[in-house]
Formats: sequence, structure tokens, C-alpha cells
Amino acid sequence: MTTGIRILESLATIEPADWDALAGGNPTLAHAYLTALHESGSAVPRRGWSPRYLALYEGGMLAGAVPLYAKAHSYGEYVFDWAWAEAHERHGIAYYPKLLAAVPFTPVPGARLLARDDAARAKLAQALVALARESGVSSLHVLFPDEADGAALRGAGLSERTGVQFHWANAGYRDFEDFLAAMSHDKRKKIRQERRRVRDAGVVLRRLSGRDAVEADWDFFFECYRGTYRAHRSTPYLTRDFFRRLAATMPEALLLVIAGQAGEPVAAAMGLAGGGRLLGRYWGATRFVPGLHFEACYYQFVEHAIERGIAVVEGGAQGEHKHARGFSPVLTRSFHWLAHPAFASAVDDFLAREGAGLSAYVDELSERSPFRRGG
Repeated sequence: MTTGIRILESLATIEPADWDALAGGNPTLAHAYLTALHESGSAVPRRGWSPRYLALYEGGMLAGAVPLYAKAHSYGEYVFDWAWAEAHERHGIAYYPKLLAAVPFTPVPGARLLARDDAARAKLAQALVALARESGVSSLHVLFPDEADGAALRGAGLSERTGVQFHWANAGYRDFEDFLAAMSHDKRKKIRQERRRVRDAGVVLRRLSGRDAVEADWDFFFECYRGTYRAHRSTPYLTRDFFRRLAATMPEALLLVIAGQAGEPVAAAMGLAGGGRLLGRYWGATRFVPGLHFEACYYQFVEHAIERGIAVVEGGAQGEHKHARGFSPVLTRSFHWLAHPAFASAVDDFLAREGAGLSAYVDELSERSPFRRGG
């Protein structure tokens, strides 16, 4: 096929280099990352994730693509639509399957309409809506797209929803102390106390690249990751094989933080680096140590970013506690199309009210910035 849209149930027919050329350096959009999700059994039809990758070809070349899924549930998305699903069901209208353009289990903002130019991006947005109509699904959802995608999705008639995350921005800090110097006295004091508490507990932290981490490190990390879900009476989304595949195919993007106490590992955190950003993703501990979560998941990542000149650290979804530790509120977006006109109108009204409340919340956070005034 030289020109047109194709719907693919696998990435196997797309050359990794062609896909990655559109992904903009975001590691969660890399061909290897998405392939690992599928081939590890983490995001597969039997778990409610049926790939429907949309690919745009022009002149025989891949000009655009969308990581798209038919979903049988709303788990692993981080933009919550359970109330919408319940309302559909109460009125005898099936909500599932729905179409979802997103990276499974990944609330990391980035391109969702992977396109070589704005014209291709607009075609992808229109093709998504056309596919949703033709498929007879209840709805289409595009989660955490970037601003360029947002313009195309608004043009295609989707409704916009806003959210908030907390990101750390590197202002050219020389070291961690230089970062602390920019903070207000009470916040600076609190962070130093938290770090001191971890050191006084005899905890030693190691930062390992994906190339340096060995199998035993990954086995321990997965034990911690699984333990976090177990503590919340939940089941992990990702399999051990997923992390094994990442370590083999994209080790340069991986950062593993392992905390040890009395000669044995007690906690671990993992992040992904690429495109000038460090993405904090997963954490767990086999033993509670006061302050260790903040040290392993935030301060170690911030130090690493300063050392490597990385511009932004993303701390994951939600979490106002990050704000006091130097992570600033950043608006995120999602876009939604609902087939039923009455539900579409009701959702539009809800999103307008929700958006106004969120704007007020972000304004309030900005008023109590953890940084020194005028610093």
C-alpha cells in the first residue's frame, strides 16, 4: 500500500527505525518499549488491550502512526472515566469496547499522533474519529497528548479534558545544593532532614544504568514493584518478562535506583530517560524506612538529572506531595469523543466545570510555591 490508512494488530510489520523516527525520543513511545508491552503478555487482548495501531502511509513511506487499542475495561489509563462507563450501563448502552490512543499503563505526556508534519497529524486525528464511527464503539479517548496533537484533535471535534501532574525543571543547577538554595527556607530544611534521616538509617543508594544492572538487580526490583501492588490489594500490570525485554533492547534509556541497608537491598525505583526528560515510573520496598520513598523516587532522580543536564524530571501521575519537594504543577490534557449525543453533551458540561476547578487549584498551588520569592 503506497498511500492511505492501515489498521495493524502488531508492530511487527513496521520497521523500528521508521516508527522511532516519529516518536521524538520519548522512550515510552519507542518501538522496543511498545513491543515489550505486547510480547511480554502485559498489554494483550486477554488482558483487555487489543492493539489497533493506526498507520498512515504516503508515497510508500510511514508518515504517521497512533498507538491505538480497543479496550475492554478502563484499568491502567490514569484518566478516569468509570463514571461515564457506569452512566452508559445504567441506560442500557454498552461502554466497552472503547478505543484508546495511549501508551498502556503510562501517564507520560507526549505525542499520540506520531506524525512527520502537521498535515499528517490532522489526517491521523480525522482517521481516529472516522474509525470510531465505523467501528460502532461508544467512545474514543486520546490520553496525555502534546500540544501539537491537541490542536489537531480540537480540529477533529474532540472534547478536551485537563489534568495536572508535577514536574521538576532543571534551571541549570550546578548540584543538588544549588537546587536547594533556590527553595524557601522551610522546604529546604525539610528536604535536608528527610535525606539525613535516610543516611542515619544506614541506607546506601546506588544508581545503575540499564547496562550496569545485572539480573539479580532486576529480580529484586520486580519483587519491589510487585510488592507495591500487593500492598494495595491489586495485581501488577507488567510482567517480569517486560522488564527483561527492556533491559535487553533499550538499556541506555533505563535508570535503576537500589537502596541497601545492612548489606541487603531494601527498596528500588526505576525510571526512563530520553528526549531531555527523566521519567520516574515504578517503586517498591521490602522494608519501611522513613523518607526512603522520597529519596529513591525524587531526590536521586533530581540529582541524576542535574549531573546529566537533563531538563525535566516527571514524577508520574498526581501526587501533591511532590510540590513541596520542588516539582511544579503542569497541566496535562486528554481528548474524548462519545458516540451518543446526549452523553457527549453531558460530558462537555462536566468537563467545563471540572476544568474551571482545576484552574483554580493550579492557581492556588502557584501561590504557595516552594521556591524563594524572586529567586
